[in-house]
Amino acid sequence: MSYLEELKQALAADRVTTNSAVLDQHSRDESYHTPARPDAVIFPLSSEEVSRVMKIAGKHEIPIVPFGLGTSLEGHVIPYAGGITMDFSLMDKVLEIKPEDFLVRVEPGVTRSKLNQELKKHGLFFSVDPGADATLGGMAATNASGTTSVRYGVMRDQVRDLEVVLANGEIIHTGNLAVKSSSGYNLNGLFVGSEGTLGAFTELTLQVYGIPEMTIAGRADFTSIDEAVSAVVAIQSAGIQVARIELVDAASIAQVNAYSHTDYPEVPTLFLEFHGNEAGLMQDVDFARDILSDNGCSNFKFEKDSLARAQLWDARHNLAYAAMRANPGKKMMVTDVCLPISQLAGGIHAAQEALRAEGLEGGILGHVGDGNYHALLMIDGENPVEMAKAEAFNRAIVEYALSKGGSCTGEHGVGIGKAKYQQLEHGNAYSVMQALKKTLDPQNLLNPGKLFYETGNSAAMQ
Repeated sequence: MSYLEELKQALAADRVTTNSAVLDQHSRDESYHTPARPDAVIFPLSSEEVSRVMKIAGKHEIPIVPFGLGTSLEGHVIPYAGGITMDFSLMDKVLEIKPEDFLVRVEPGVTRSKLNQELKKHGLFFSVDPGADATLGGMAATNASGTTSVRYGVMRDQVRDLEVVLANGEIIHTGNLAVKSSSGYNLNGLFVGSEGTLGAFTELTLQVYGIPEMTIAGRADFTSIDEAVSAVVAIQSAGIQVARIELVDAASIAQVNAYSHTDYPEVPTLFLEFHGNEAGLMQDVDFARDILSDNGCSNFKFEKDSLARAQLWDARHNLAYAAMRANPGKKMMVTDVCLPISQLAGGIHAAQEALRAEGLEGGILGHVGDGNYHALLMIDGENPVEMAKAEAFNRAIVEYALSKGGSCTGEHGVGIGKAKYQQLEHGNAYSVMQALKKTLDPQNLLNPGKLFYETGNSAAMQ
């Protein structure tokens, strides 16, 4: 019996497909990496079904790639080895909300927006905001973060427990409901960020937060990147509980103005947001205003009105769409590195210099409160010269970040695009990671080629 026939027996036949259009939908993510189709796509409904699929795949030595919504940016879900794509879109239930414990239990296909709709009824919200309306399973797989991580932390900080199906079909839990534990290895930390290479997530227990009484957003203009970063360091040193603090460079502000019909000064700009109660928040905002002024802010404006705040953040979040509209027919390459905050201004200057050296146009923005920045490049994916320049730029900023004690990726994850930098970043610890992979997935069937560089993947990275 073929593995497809066994899959149709293990699941309902209509949840196993080799339809060409469905295969195409699962051949790519939102990155610039070359698409590749799986041989089949399945849609499980439970951890038990996932376990059956794992056992069938192991028996026939068929690769498996977990799939959420395909919003990843480094080729994480592209099945270069073919095999089975396991789409979790039907496992999309919010299973339990525990308001007194500030916990929620969900299936992996639940999206961030769906979860927050349910949590709002209880006066709660989930903090991690990667921009895209990604699935929570995918966000855990890549250790996603985003604009709010400076206040609330990244995805790894929110995961209390995972239900994971291992390569051999065994179902395990990696944590519990307690706030803290000194018992055993930190398996939550191991599996969050593993990008589907160690197991498939079938349930997540996540920490959530009370909706703040008041939210205030603001925009601050500077004459230089250095002044803006200095202001960020000063605000954090003062202990001000800023919830978001984003840097957008002058070139990106120009694209924001063209796309969103705003008239912001085309200078390095900080977008800020504060959460708290009214009395404490007003003190924080006044204090932040003084700090911004002391660090060279030429103009600042704070907004309490919800509509004005939404317009302010829409301009920031629409930056990718602004770049795409300004460059029709090109693909977006979004880079992602993270540095110690003290090295961030130097990193951004190095990125601007690398853009000039390669003759590329791009905007730079970042979650400056935690040292993470991105460059948005619009490139012709069919032009090998332009692709080579983009790859050279990416390599330059990664090597700069690593030379300063940073990371090749702050939040996008490794996937295929950053696999070649893992040895350089982790040194001897890289072999420990490889050993863990071999122990939990001895046949190398779970998302093969991701996280770990394999020579056969070189074409896929072009």
